[in-house]
Amino acid sequence: MGNVLGYIKHSLRMLAKHPGLTVTVLFTLALGIGANTAIFTVDYATLLAPLPYPKPDQLVVVWSKIQGFHNGMSAGDFTDWKRENTVFSDLNAWTGASFNIATAAQPENIDGRQTTPGFYKMLAIPFFMGRDFLPEEGQQGKDHVVILTHKEWMHLGSNPKIIGTTIRLNSEPYTVVGVLQPGMYDRGQGDIVTPLVFKPEQLNHDFHWLLAMGRMKPGVTLKQAQEDMERVTAHIAQVYPKSNKGWSSFVEPLKNDFLPSERITTLWLLLGAVAFVLLIACVNVANLLLAKGLTRQKEMAIRGALGASRKEIFGQLLTESLMLALMGGALGIGVGYAMLRGLITAVPEGTLPSEADLTLNVPILLFTLLATTLAGFLFGCAPAWYASKVDPAESMKEGGRAGVGAGHQKLRRALVIGEFALALSLLAGAGMAIHSFLNLLRVDLGVKTDHVLTFGMPVPDTRSKDPARIIAYYHQILNAIDAVPGVTHATAMTGLPLYGAGFGMPFTLEGGQAYADPSQRPNTGFGMATPDFFTTFGIGLSKGRSFTEQDNAGSVKVAVVNQEFVNKYFKGKDPLQQRVLVEELIPGVQNLGPPIPWQIVGVYHTVKSRGFREDNPEMLIPFWQIPWPSAGIAVRTQEEPGSMTKSIAAAVHSVDPDIALGRPQTLDQVRDDILSNDRFTMLLFACFAVVALLLAATGIYGVMAFSVAQRSHEIALRMALGATRSRVVGLIVREGILLASIGLAAGLVGAYFIGRAMRSMLFGVGAMDLSAFSAVAVVLLAAALLACFLPARRAASTEPMQVLRTE
Repeated sequence: MGNVLGYIKHSLRMLAKHPGLTVTVLFTLALGIGANTAIFTVDYATLLAPLPYPKPDQLVVVWSKIQGFHNGMSAGDFTDWKRENTVFSDLNAWTGASFNIATAAQPENIDGRQTTPGFYKMLAIPFFMGRDFLPEEGQQGKDHVVILTHKEWMHLGSNPKIIGTTIRLNSEPYTVVGVLQPGMYDRGQGDIVTPLVFKPEQLNHDFHWLLAMGRMKPGVTLKQAQEDMERVTAHIAQVYPKSNKGWSSFVEPLKNDFLPSERITTLWLLLGAVAFVLLIACVNVANLLLAKGLTRQKEMAIRGALGASRKEIFGQLLTESLMLALMGGALGIGVGYAMLRGLITAVPEGTLPSEADLTLNVPILLFTLLATTLAGFLFGCAPAWYASKVDPAESMKEGGRAGVGAGHQKLRRALVIGEFALALSLLAGAGMAIHSFLNLLRVDLGVKTDHVLTFGMPVPDTRSKDPARIIAYYHQILNAIDAVPGVTHATAMTGLPLYGAGFGMPFTLEGGQAYADPSQRPNTGFGMATPDFFTTFGIGLSKGRSFTEQDNAGSVKVAVVNQEFVNKYFKGKDPLQQRVLVEELIPGVQNLGPPIPWQIVGVYHTVKSRGFREDNPEMLIPFWQIPWPSAGIAVRTQEEPGSMTKSIAAAVHSVDPDIALGRPQTLDQVRDDILSNDRFTMLLFACFAVVALLLAATGIYGVMAFSVAQRSHEIALRMALGATRSRVVGLIVREGILLASIGLAAGLVGAYFIGRAMRSMLFGVGAMDLSAFSAVAVVLLAAALLACFLPARRAASTEPMQVLRTE
């Protein structure tokens, strides 16, 4: 214990004696450890931390499953699941919703959800005020109650006596019965919650629109739950073969239930990227300590001559490294906290699950301590080992440092090679992410995104579902918008281009293959649109015609399909001679009618969706033939569309004063939102790559500067014997570039494997992206050239005779 305390005291004195070195090392470590702390916090909260619910291992998500794909369930399926299962102590359903809430100025549109009563009780979520829905509030006539998130409660004025008061949603009174605790539900989507009530017409097995979560009974395993649900779904398929044949179920743990696999891969890759940054930082610190070790050889020799063993010298120097690491780790926590705040601010909405608690907690601090300790050993062992090998007799001699110095130089050169190999791997990853993002920006989206304003029309479910009234309503809305100065076109539609057509529907081709099992039918994107749809969005037609005002309820049912639909299903056929059979969508009802034959009258250019990475078959039908109560609106304007939001909203309110515009956005903003995850990932990789580049350049600069200092006598002799300044500069630069080149060659292997790991998140980029690799290699070589040139020029500018007299 006494030795350890002595080591610590001596270490602190030595660190204080060399403040420049200490500050440089601490800054380097704080940067590496801070970046690791920030990214690990995100990974831990998202991928590793237990869910913030009691007994989270009992919570599962239950999906309908068809043709290997997970899907939502129908209301009929849910009620049968709930009644027939034997493995769940509770099973609840929910769906997204939106609400028009009355305010003093004008109505606001708020995203929300509907849940079956008992949803929050199942999760054991504490309430800030009030309670969960009661079982009887899941019945029609008793369902005008509402739960608010804490954020929405504050938005409405933070009334401490709000429980029992009334607010108006969708022009109807709702009684507030609960306010959720602040925290994860403030981060989710859905600030207002009302009971999910099934109307008689919704209790069918055709329309899949719900999500379900269950809590398994104590002692029930995931395998048992899956087997029981397979039994239940098989029984339902026997009872309802027309709608449920071919459908099964899938039970999975709640953790990461909605996080795409590509995003999980990205989070792990980011953690690997910051680990590379920390490794490069450790290499830099090791080089600095090796350099410093040469200046302390005489000190170590004297201590050895006075009786200190190699073990004691090694322990003392390793203690100094660990003290540096611990101080760097302490600073790294502060840097990590700042980086984490920046990440939280910059991360796109919806990227991380609402359960993710992005705070520096005990597991994060333990990770930081582990990273700090490991870093201390990584950069401390080599310098301490070399210093402990010092021969006292040799070091006391004037020339005794040469041999040990050569050993130091070999190790330092090896470290620089490793540093450049790591830097190339990380820069290559960033280069591929940038190349992928640029490819996405160059994709032909199939639409003109400029001068288009989009918004939803969240018509309350209580409004009339009569098709004639719906058609008249949207005619009035569109006519009012068309009358606004600066508007050139306006359209109503069920889906927004770049996101998808609105619905996914199975279909059959008239005269084509007959399916004994309906679940085996192919699926297509399916939506409704008014005649100005293609003109508003600038979507071109390659064949046939678009919709007209004459395509109404009394005319022949017509459809247009995209080019991908034709490529996939009509090879060698004239699409304008084909008819497609799709079950009827009944306006405003979660139910399907009989199959309707739709005559194809046009083919339009495929519009990108799903992150611009895929071409999906789509089919559009006239809105006037099957109208939908709650549609979206798009408006093409002559002026900047965002500046016309108020005038367009006024036009809508002139027809319907109770309706708020749902999420008004320009189509350019929609495009940017879709790209936000790719942009964010690219920027993170690029930031860490820039840090790696700076560290690698600093590392080779340090090696070359120290090498020049050690070879000052040799360089002076060369210049005294006639070597020109340019020759001296070239000699030193060649040595540095050789080290960097060897490191770059070694780094190509790591770059290849990083490319393979990133393959799922890249677009149009292979594992061996030669353009990205070449670009980052040039950048690294340029950085190495500059880092070598500075000490070389300084060496070549010295006066040889002055150096020789000093030596």
